[in-house]
Amino acid sequence: MNGQSTEDWQYVRQTANYKPSDNAGLLDVTSLALRCYELPDKAETQTATVAAGSTVGFTVMAEGSETLGIFHQGPLLFYMAKVPTGETAATWDGSGDVWFKIYDEGPIFGETVEWPSFVKTQVTVQIPPSLPSGEYLLRVEHIALHVAHRPSGAQFFLACAQLNVIDGGNGTPGPLVAFPGAYSGTDPGILIEIYLPPITSYTMPGPPIWDG
Repeated sequence: MNGQSTEDWQYVRQTANYKPSDNAGLLDVTSLALRCYELPDKAETQTATVAAGSTVGFTVMAEGSETLGIFHQGPLLFYMAKVPTGETAATWDGSGDVWFKIYDEGPIFGETVEWPSFVKTQVTVQIPPSLPSGEYLLRVEHIALHVAHRPSGAQFFLACAQLNVIDGGNGTPGPLVAFPGAYSGTDPGILIEIYLPPITSYTMPGPPIWDG
């Protein structure tokens, strides 16, 4: 936050695949784990206070390992979900049609196809300036497409941070989707051969970006 690193898992729910020995991505787009892929003790995660319009980010690594960075080609996406009244970011499960996309990043087409997030060790996003104040989950996702030519071949790497957004605006985020539900295993951006022949276009999974 604000260009400064925080402690590991201080504000990010520890994911089920954090160990180097088990750092595979999620394969099933119908799994409840597609929301945040977190371990059961999510209530131990703190909630960070950030201002609307500020930039936050995630470091990409496998804990206790030298493996660092995004090491497969594929898109990068960020979603947020407003915590309902009576719930807190520390305990809410992210269920329902509550998620809206705030950023995505697909391939760049030129003489070759380049995926901008490939080998990045940190990824960042701006909290929309008009986002209303309140508690939210911020979901980062990278979809690895190196074996996505076969059903259930795309690998979903994701995590959720807990945020308390202040100094917000009066925007109306949307469209709202649910996880699972936002994706189908046969979506053109999920079931795809990216190498042979090289792709010349790409359809981002999920809803359009809310440009708040």
